[in-house]
Amino acid sequence: MKIGIIGGGSIGLLFSYYLGMENDVSLFTRTREQADLINEHGLHLIKRGIEQDTVQVTAAPFQEWKGNDDLTVVAVKQYQLDDLISDIRDKAKRSILFLQNGYGHIKLLSELETAEVYVGSVEHGAVRKNGFTVQHNGMGVTRTAVFKGEAALLGELSTIAPSGFPFILEPDFKEMLIKKLVVNSVINPLTAILKVKNGELIHNPFYYEIFKRMFDECVYVLDLPNRAQYFQNLRAVCEKTANNHSSMYKDIENGRQTEIDAILGYLLELSRSKNKKAPLIHNYYHCIKGKEHEREGA
Repeated sequence: MKIGIIGGGSIGLLFSYYLGMENDVSLFTRTREQADLINEHGLHLIKRGIEQDTVQVTAAPFQEWKGNDDLTVVAVKQYQLDDLISDIRDKAKRSILFLQNGYGHIKLLSELETAEVYVGSVEHGAVRKNGFTVQHNGMGVTRTAVFKGEAALLGELSTIAPSGFPFILEPDFKEMLIKKLVVNSVINPLTAILKVKNGELIHNPFYYEIFKRMFDECVYVLDLPNRAQYFQNLRAVCEKTANNHSSMYKDIENGRQTEIDAILGYLLELSRSKNKKAPLIHNYYHCIKGKEHEREGA
């Protein structure tokens, strides 16, 4: 399959590496410097502390993306999507898969005239080590669902992906993304502010009290049915990634912008529209924004 991947961060590098094993992958980066590094060195992946075989892909800056791949995977952060969506709308000719956290980007996807628009939820842990190297910390799955069009290409994707990098087709994109939103809304801001690994949220009884209250507010704001099912999923993710630092923790640690607006910002806006009070969501949103403000003032 001819696959284009937009975004040279941890997820873009991870998907390019695994899908590049057996497919014709082109990776489109923000800078030409990163594209040149990838073309020179190939993609490197570290798993369980061991560097794996190099995978060769073609890299170019995003401006050179033509939109004519069989599938384009958009692997940028949600806050970066606003700057790219007009180009994606104008150039995309075939199927496109969006891998953003949160739920706010859904309104942008309605603008696309492409026949097939898909969304995904990534459950892998990955850290970018340099412009051409990614560390695969947590083995997981990528869940995908149809936003618009037919699911045939997603089915094909699940068959061509390597065994260690599975894709699962879900029947309902909204439920899939909301389930991930709940996970991100609880784990990411709490770990970033408390400066702990994911597992501490459930193993430390005092943090666990905040963990449960934060979950309760998410359920309340989102009007979620099957509360027990969502909580079981949240705990399972926390257990599975117990030794990992969340992406928001790493963003704060490295002075990068976070995805807080796409996650708690979305819930905060929703709570206001429903006239529902959500004090923990409000407070943790502003704690993370305050950390971002510290970075800007430095």
